[in-house]
Amino acid sequence: MRARTRRLWTVTVSAALVLAAAGLTVFALRQTADLFYTPGKLAEIGLPDVGRRVKVGGFVEPGSLSYAQGAQIVFTVVDDTPHSIRVRYVGIAPDLFREGSGVVATGAFETSGDFAATQLLAKHDETYVPRELKDIEAPDA
Repeated sequence: MRARTRRLWTVTVSAALVLAAAGLTVFALRQTADLFYTPGKLAEIGLPDVGRRVKVGGFVEPGSLSYAQGAQIVFTVVDDTPHSIRVRYVGIAPDLFREGSGVVATGAFETSGDFAATQLLAKHDETYVPRELKDIEAPDA
């Protein structure tokens, strides 16, 4: 085989391998992507299939937080649109979880349209300081 032919085969095989690797990467990321949906986005695209694991997030609507029997928490997630999502969670909520705070809930939608959360993450802003460190003065940088 001539050097030119060998070089052509090497470039062709290399290009095929790179395309295959890129295709597998895109396929794997699409399968494992854990998307974050807001109430407005869900109203736009529709609810995911019942039982499919997704994340929803936004802000806990003031006045919507209620505690039911046992350790069940029921609240409404809102964003800057008129849409909302009712969320049920059984368990102990994070310390930062309260009305008006940001929240990301992982779980699945039920046939009733409510969201059954299995995990809650409370979000905080850049001014957050843990209560244990509130009275301690930060060192100068």
